[in-house]
Amino acid sequence: MSYLHKCRRLPTLARRSVNTRRTLYKDGTPSIRLFSTMGRSDGEPGENSRRPFNSTASFRVTDPPNPNWQPRQGLPDQVEPGKSWKAEEEKGWKTWKLSDISPREVYPLLTSCVVPRPIALVSSLSSDGVPNLAPYFSMVAHNPPLLSISFSHSPQKSKDTKENILATKQFTVSIMSEPFIEAANVTSVDAPADIDEWNVSGLTRSTSIDVRPPWVKESAIGLECELFHSYEICPPNSDVVTNTLVLGLIKRAHVRESVLTASGTVDPAKLRAVSRLGGDMYARNR
Repeated sequence: MSYLHKCRRLPTLARRSVNTRRTLYKDGTPSIRLFSTMGRSDGEPGENSRRPFNSTASFRVTDPPNPNWQPRQGLPDQVEPGKSWKAEEEKGWKTWKLSDISPREVYPLLTSCVVPRPIALVSSLSSDGVPNLAPYFSMVAHNPPLLSISFSHSPQKSKDTKENILATKQFTVSIMSEPFIEAANVTSVDAPADIDEWNVSGLTRSTSIDVRPPWVKESAIGLECELFHSYEICPPNSDVVTNTLVLGLIKRAHVRESVLTASGTVDPAKLRAVSRLGGDMYARNR
């Protein structure tokens, strides 16, 4: 079996908010399923209006944005939505050196960049028994600007990304958006060490300023990071390391001008970011 057949399933997009599922390659043919959690059929609301909450969530299957995508194709920029996405590159990127701006400015920038974020309610008690309940997410902090990556340990082999970060102390993070989701998903394959995922995906390297690893040019947001700290995690009452948590210090952020609002934050409707769900599913944010 070709290693390309081992890709995890991937999402695609309907006109409304969705969860997606996709098997990239089966007998050489890409197939994809997408699930929408909004079932209204009475037309789309205006740009600034709010749709009433629909308590009867329904699912509908749609095609992916690029059902005929093939390895090494990268962003399909001859058809929509890739064509418009590619054209917006001409507007360029605005770049921040995060050490040069105040924490008050870093916070709204990063909380609009690092989306969608996993979030849950965390319940705790103080030593005096005072209860606390608060939401948390994967952007660790804005002062200093930190993000986190967690690596589970496999008995077969260590994650290349983890080993690279620990060895070189540098990495980048590029936000995934709908137009190139197929190309982004194919990089999740457990490929041999001599296989270049950049080549397989067809995505484009964009040269970083403060670190050596490139970021993805097709991405509307690229974050240049240095290793801030790493933690080896063991189960209770065990010395066996099962996970490694990496904290990355964000040194520089690149954001496409076309996705910025007048106030300098990121417009989620223009970013068209996708998120990871459980199992082999992704979600769309619209």
